[in-house]
Amino acid sequence: MDLTAQSERVSTTGRDGEWWRGAVIYQIYPRSFFDSNGDGIGDLPGITARLDYVASLGVDAIWLSPFFTSPMRDFGYDVSDYRGVDPIFGTLEDFDALMDRAHALGLKVLIDQVYAHTSDEHAWFLESRSSRSNAKADWYVWADAKPDGSPPSNWQSVFTGPAWTWDARRGQYYMHNFLPSQPQLNVHNGEVQEALLDTVRFWFDRGVDGMRLDAVNFMMHDPALTDNPPVRDGVGRRTRPFDFQHHYYNQSHADIPAFLERIRALTDSYEGRFLVAEVGGEQAQDEMKVYTRPPARLHSAYGFLYLYAEALRADLVREAVALWPDDERTGWPSWTFSNHDAPRAVSRWADEEMRKPFADMALLLLLAMRGNVILYQGEELGLPQAVVPFERLQDPEAIANWPQTLGRDGARTPIPWKRSAAHGGFSAAEPWLPVDARHFDLAVDAQENDPESTLNHARRLVRLREAHPVLRTGDMAVREGGDPEVLVFERGRGDEALLCVFNLAPEAKAWTLPAGWRVIDQVNLTGADKGLPPYAGLIAKRG
Repeated sequence: MDLTAQSERVSTTGRDGEWWRGAVIYQIYPRSFFDSNGDGIGDLPGITARLDYVASLGVDAIWLSPFFTSPMRDFGYDVSDYRGVDPIFGTLEDFDALMDRAHALGLKVLIDQVYAHTSDEHAWFLESRSSRSNAKADWYVWADAKPDGSPPSNWQSVFTGPAWTWDARRGQYYMHNFLPSQPQLNVHNGEVQEALLDTVRFWFDRGVDGMRLDAVNFMMHDPALTDNPPVRDGVGRRTRPFDFQHHYYNQSHADIPAFLERIRALTDSYEGRFLVAEVGGEQAQDEMKVYTRPPARLHSAYGFLYLYAEALRADLVREAVALWPDDERTGWPSWTFSNHDAPRAVSRWADEEMRKPFADMALLLLLAMRGNVILYQGEELGLPQAVVPFERLQDPEAIANWPQTLGRDGARTPIPWKRSAAHGGFSAAEPWLPVDARHFDLAVDAQENDPESTLNHARRLVRLREAHPVLRTGDMAVREGGDPEVLVFERGRGDEALLCVFNLAPEAKAWTLPAGWRVIDQVNLTGADKGLPPYAGLIAKRG
C-alpha cells in the first residue's frame, strides 16, 4: 500500500479559527485500527503508522476513542487515570508522536473525554469509598438505603439493572448509570468540576485540537433522588430494565449547561479548539440544542437519530434538518450514520446483496448534509456489521442482552488492511475480536486501485465537499412532496445552490433532472433522464 504521494496533505480550509465548521472527522477506535506490536490489540503507534491512509481520505480531523488508563471493563469508557495512556495502547510519548504526525499531515486531533463517571479503580473513587468523612467523600453519588434496605431510588442503569450498588465500606449505595464498575461522579460538586477542568487544561496544553464529550446529559442527577416514572405499556422496544422508565431524574439536570459554559470558557482561552458532545436518550433532540446554544456553550453535538434508526427515510432527514435551523439561538450539528456504539448503517439499512450500492449512496448523502460529518473507521470501505459468535463477545451490553440485541462488538472488529494476510493484516496475533470473513474482500489493499471501490468513492466525495464550500456551511432545505423514498434537498442559495437527490430504495424510481441543472457528481446513476436506479445519488448545479 503506497500512500507516499498523499502523506503530506496540507489543510486547505483556511479556517483555523473555525476549522471544525463543516469539517469531516474520522473516528478511530484504537483497539481495532492497527496493531503494531503483535498482541492482538490496536495501539497508538499503530494509528501513527496508518495516518497516511487517513490523510489520503481528505478528512480534516481524527477523533480517538479512549486510550486512557483503564481496567477495560467498558473498553476505556471506564477511566482510572484521565491523564495516562493505558499500557496496551502505548505511552504519553507515543501519543505525542501520533499528534505530531497528524499535525504534519494537516489533521486535527480530537480525544474522547468521559466526565459523567470514572472507573471504580480511579484513585478518586478509592478514596471516596474509604469513609464518609474523607476529602473526596462527596465526589461521587452516595446515598443511604431505604428503611427496608432497598436502593435509594428506582433508577435503572443502561447495561445491567438497578443504578445502585451497595458498598459495605461506606454502608451506603453508590450510583452508576452504566456498569457497577463505572461509579457516577457528583459533578454538582465544585471540586469535581475543578478537577475535570484541570484535565481539559492538561490535554489542551499538550496540543490536542478538540474533545468529544461522552454522555453529556448523564453528567448530573437530581439530588433529591426522585423516582423516574414508568413508560406507559406498549411504547417502544424493551430489552433492558432501563427501557421501562422515562429518565427524567437520573440524568439531564438543569445545572449541566452552566458547567458546559465553564468548559467552553476554558476552551476559548486556547486558539482554535473544538468541543462536540454525544447526547442520547429520549430528550436528546431538545438537550442537544440547549447544550450547544450560542455563544457560550459547546460548539456542536450529535445524537442517535440516525444511529438507532431502523431505516433511512426522507422524513428522517427532514426531521434532522428541522432540529437545527440556521438561526442565532441554535448551535451547529454533527452527523454520523455509524459509530462504535451502534450496528453499522449498511447492515441496518440495506440487504446484503445491495451493500455496495447502498454504502456508496450513504457516503454521498452523509457528505452532502449541513453540519459536521463524523465518518467511522471502515465506513469508507463499506464494511457490514461483523458477525461475532457468542463465545467471542467482549461488549458487556451485548453479553447481558444476547441474543435480543446485536450489541456493539460487530461494529468494533479490526480494520482489514490486506486481503490475503492473516487477520486482514490488522495483527500478527489473534485479534481481540475476530475479523469477519466478508471483510477480507473489502480490505484497503483490495480497494486501493479500483476506481469504483467504495474507498475511492469516499476519497472523491470528501474532495467534492471540500471543493464546494456550500456543502460544508451552506443552507439546507429539503423539498417537500413526491415519492417518500426519493430525498431531494438544496444546499445554498441562488447561483451557488446545489441540488442533491437520493433514491433511498432498493428499486428504481421515476425522476427527471429539472431543466437548468447539470450533474457534477453521482453514484449508481446511469442517466438522470432515465430515472433513478436503486440507491442512486447525485449532486447537480445550475448551468
